[in-house]
Amino acid sequence: MDINVPLAERMRPKTLKDVIGQEHLIGEGKTLSTMLDKGFISSLILWGPPGSGKTTIAKLINNYLNADFYQLNAVSSGVKEIREVLEKARNNTFFQKKTILFIDEIHRFNKAQQDALLEPVEKGLIILIGATTENPSFEIISPLLSRCRVYTLNPLSKENLIKLIDKALKEDEILSTKEIEFVDKEYLAFISGGDARSLLNILELAMLNSNDGKIIIDENKINEIIQNKKLYYDKNGEEHYNIISAFIKSLRGSDPDAAIYWLARMLEAGEDPLFIARRMIILASEDIGNASPNALILANATFDAVSKIGMPEARIILAQCATFLAASPKSNASYMAINSAIADVRNGKVYQVPLHLRNAVTSLMKNLGYGKNYHYAHDYENHFYEMNFLPDELIGKQYYFPTEQGQEKKLKDRLSFLWKKLKKYQ
Repeated sequence: MDINVPLAERMRPKTLKDVIGQEHLIGEGKTLSTMLDKGFISSLILWGPPGSGKTTIAKLINNYLNADFYQLNAVSSGVKEIREVLEKARNNTFFQKKTILFIDEIHRFNKAQQDALLEPVEKGLIILIGATTENPSFEIISPLLSRCRVYTLNPLSKENLIKLIDKALKEDEILSTKEIEFVDKEYLAFISGGDARSLLNILELAMLNSNDGKIIIDENKINEIIQNKKLYYDKNGEEHYNIISAFIKSLRGSDPDAAIYWLARMLEAGEDPLFIARRMIILASEDIGNASPNALILANATFDAVSKIGMPEARIILAQCATFLAASPKSNASYMAINSAIADVRNGKVYQVPLHLRNAVTSLMKNLGYGKNYHYAHDYENHFYEMNFLPDELIGKQYYFPTEQGQEKKLKDRLSFLWKKLKKYQ
C-alpha cells in the first residue's frame, strides 16, 4: 500500500461494473457495454464535466480490447507525440494488435493538431478516445467529429456521490483503518458539485487534517478544507448557472460595473473564458442587435482573441467586450422577429413561394410564369421597388419591429419611408 497515492487514484474502478454513475452508457445492455462485450469499439469522444469518469472509462475500455494504450494530454502534447504513437500503431498492425490513443482535454488541440488525427482515425490505424469538458460541436473540427461517436457523461448525482463516500470509507486501504465517527455526507456531496475527484480529495484532506483518534468530518471541517470556497462555484451546478445568469442580465441591463464583478467571479473560480465569450456573442445579437451592429463583430473578435491568447491576459479582452456590450444601446427586435416567424411556420403557416420570386432556370419554368413581374431593385430610385416578397397568404405581415435605439432608429426610418404605402415600420 503506497500512502503517497491519492485517494482518488486508489478508488479508481478496476472494471466497468465498479464505475458509479453513467448507467446510461455503461449499464447492462447500454451502448458502450454492449459494444465492448462484442470486442469492438469505434473512435469516440467522451464529453462530460470534471470528475464524471472520462479517464476511468477510457482506461477500462482497454481491458476489454487488450490493445496497446497510449495516453496524451492536449495541454502538454502536440503533433510530435501524436506521430510517435502512430509509428507504434503501424508496428502493431503487423501483429494484428489494436492501438488506443487516449487524448485528455482534446479540445485544447488546435486545428493542425486535430488534423493530424484524421487519416489514422479514418483508416483505423488507431482507436481515438478523446475526453473533453467542452461542447465538441464548438471545440472539435467537423471532419474529426464526423469520424467519432460522441458520448455525453453526466455530473454524478447526490446519490452517486454518497454511494462513493460509503465505498471509500469501507473499501479504501487507509480510510477503512481509521476511526471515523461522523461524515456529513449530504454536505460533502453538495460541495463537490457532481465531481467525484473533488469529493474524494476533500474527504482525504479532511481526514489528514483531523486529530488522532475519532475523526469527525462535518460542515465546519469541510469548509476549513476548501477555505476560499471556490468549489461553491461548480462549473456544472446551480451556482454556475446563477452567476452566468447574473452576468448576462447585467449586460442586458446596461450595468458594466455589475457585469465586471460577475465576470471576475467566474474567472477567479476557473470558468472557461471561451464559455463566457460564447455567451457574449449570443447576447450581442439577442439583446443588442441592430441598435449597435458592431457589438456582434466585437463579441466574435473577442472569442477569437481569447482562444488565441488564453488566460490570464484574456481577462482584459473579456472585460473590454463586457463593458462595451453593457454600455451599448439595446434591442431584441431581431430576436423577437425570428421567434415570431418560427412560431408561424410551426403552426402550419407554410405556403408556396410566389411565382415572381422563383428563378426561371428552364423554358418550362418560364412558361409557367416563374420570375414574371419580378423587378430588380437596383434599377429603381433608392434601389427599391415596392412589391410583395411574402407568400400571398401573409401579405402585409410584419415580424421585425425596429426600435428607436441607437443605429436601429436609422434602419426604422429608412424602412418606414420605403414601405409607407403598406404603413409598415411606422
